[in-house]
Amino acid sequence: MTKRLAVIAGDGIGPEVVREALVTLAAVEDVFHPGIQVEHLPYGADHYLRTGETIPAAEMQRLGSDFDAILVGALGDPRVPGNEHARDILLGMRFQLDLFVNERPARLIDERLTPLKGKTPRDLDLIVFRENTEGLYVSVGGTFKQGTPDEIAIAEELNTRKGVERIVRYAFAWATGHGKTRVTMADKANAIPAHQLWRRVFDEVGREHPNIQRDTRYIDAMAMDLVRTPESFQVIVTGNLFGDILSDLASILVGGLGLAPSANRHPGRVTMYEPVHGSAPQLAGKDVANPMAAILTLAIMLDDLGVHEGARVVEQAVYDAITSGIGTADVGGTMGTRAVGEWIGRRVRRGSAAK
Repeated sequence: MTKRLAVIAGDGIGPEVVREALVTLAAVEDVFHPGIQVEHLPYGADHYLRTGETIPAAEMQRLGSDFDAILVGALGDPRVPGNEHARDILLGMRFQLDLFVNERPARLIDERLTPLKGKTPRDLDLIVFRENTEGLYVSVGGTFKQGTPDEIAIAEELNTRKGVERIVRYAFAWATGHGKTRVTMADKANAIPAHQLWRRVFDEVGREHPNIQRDTRYIDAMAMDLVRTPESFQVIVTGNLFGDILSDLASILVGGLGLAPSANRHPGRVTMYEPVHGSAPQLAGKDVANPMAAILTLAIMLDDLGVHEGARVVEQAVYDAITSGIGTADVGGTMGTRAVGEWIGRRVRRGSAAK
């Protein structure tokens, strides 16, 4: 059955890494024939600056109803200092399509990539589930007397029982389904009374999973322990802001943002996939951006779409590249964006043929 993929390449290095992800997808199509039909959508800074349009409401609705997956390269451009287009498109998809799960795995491929002394791939294999539709990202608040010495800026954090419970349930269900034995939650309940809601829900849901060890940590201790004893963590669940920070920290521990994939989910609905690294406009057009995060993101998407062997072969091709010294400068390689993508595409074809 044909699957429909919407592609928003976006800004900065987004088009470059998406191009290489689609090179890999072409290799998968040649070998496994999943029948994924790609539609490119123009939304990003160039479109916004040319038309004044971020993304039409009808198009947002179509993303939610007409596609099986959405692949986003990156959004953010210094020519749009207010970031209006990125907010409307990226946060718009998360909020309007109710993609409440932000899933960010962090797995060490080669021990030379971690800045942590003595840590191996066995020590660094975890996943962060970030609540994606609430917290401080909902833009509740505003400014008063802006630009004066008396300026006041207020941002309110929103946590609902429904929002907290569904991300916590998702984390425990994922842990159970993937043979994990421990789920850790990060909050700041000792200083922010509203975070007691997270504690109560985590305890209640956790009791429904007696075979899963549950652990709560304050966010500051959590950040320290993630660096000090990363092997202590398997599944992490937390709120929007803390999840953003912890998942970036975890990615640095396994080799950097150039290796960091993610998925934005609501079970039963379309999923939006994006590499974590952002648009990095200072690197755009220089053929230096690492496409591996986008390609690993593609592997997650393929697995979700039922192309399980293709997903495994794509992931293995990235692993083979790293262990062979193939990569951009951020992972110790000497190759450019396009050359890395082409190498992985060829590897997918050869790796598949060897099976």
